[in-house]
Amino acid sequence: MSSSKSTTDHEVIRKWVETRGGRPAAVKGTGEGEDPGISRVMFPRFGDDSALEEISWEEFFRKFDENDLAFLYQE
Repeated sequence: MSSSKSTTDHEVIRKWVETRGGRPAAVKGTGEGEDPGISRVMFPRFGDDSALEEISWEEFFRKFDENDLAFLYQE
């Protein structure tokens, strides 16, 4: 069993997500104007992504930093 880790390092997050085929996304209908809304990571081959829309890494990390979030993950 692997233990969970957390990070705020953008490069670590991006590498972890992209290595697993993920992309930054936002929940449709939750944003307004320049605000993408609720951020998520989508993994296109897994689950139903119909409620998500892809956003740029810049948008994802802007929202991430504005809300002082940390990324929880397992290796």
